[in-house]
Amino acid sequence: MKISYLGPKGTFTKMAVDALFPGEEAYSYATIPQCMDAVTNGEMDYCVVPVENTIEGTVPITMDYLIHQAKLPIVGEIVIPIRQHLLTKNELELSEIKAVYSHSHAIAQCHQFLHTKLPQAVTHATSSTGTAAEMVADMEEPAAAIGNELAAKEFGLTILQEDIHDYANNHTRFFILADPAAKVPETIVSSTNRKTSLYVTLPRDYAGALHQVLAAFAWRNINMSKIESRPMKTGLGNYFFIMDVTCEAEDILFQGVQQELTALGCSLTVLGSYPIHQYEKKAGANL
Repeated sequence: MKISYLGPKGTFTKMAVDALFPGEEAYSYATIPQCMDAVTNGEMDYCVVPVENTIEGTVPITMDYLIHQAKLPIVGEIVIPIRQHLLTKNELELSEIKAVYSHSHAIAQCHQFLHTKLPQAVTHATSSTGTAAEMVADMEEPAAAIGNELAAKEFGLTILQEDIHDYANNHTRFFILADPAAKVPETIVSSTNRKTSLYVTLPRDYAGALHQVLAAFAWRNINMSKIESRPMKTGLGNYFFIMDVTCEAEDILFQGVQQELTALGCSLTVLGSYPIHQYEKKAGANL
């Protein structure tokens, strides 16, 4: 079994991989699309990619590439608690740090800390928190990375200050995407908590169109945990809606939703009906 993930080592994505696929072969890729392409091309059986953060919301590249390009089934989800630390090569005073490197989401999660404690530092976005840590480890000038304890350990960095994210309730959802022919391991399917992700395209823009879609779920008492509009990339004002509902696609009530929306002229595509996992830290495990 081979798993691709947003690397290098020391990312929260690697932490998710270690929790879900202990002891399996994991390969890091520089970007989220590359992770998905590795599965599409048959190089990997699964990939693990970040999809949503409690502070910064959806990771757009993940959803857009999944829907428009990769079209891989979602077979699982894991939610990871995010602790962002300020990492440096050596012990430094905060006033000495001239540059901070990290993933754009991590930088945004630590906006207040950077604004108040490091106003003199220029921020630089990288492809992942692990990449930022690796870069800072190779620098001579006084710079810092935002990352986790695993990144500090992997690249020999000092945790200069812990928990610099602005909000304590900082979690990230990660999708497990699979080759359609791959057998999903028991460690993933074992969870009894399940969710279905889908997207709906309206037949045309008219008053009450979205209300009709939502009503199809509401009167069947199907809970919708997320709804988000994304551009169809066909012209201004053209959108589809991504939704998460807390039931399985095989549920008879969900089948009723599909039939009703089809009758309304909507297009409904199920991205996956899958188990949800909450991360439980074991010895040694940490985007």
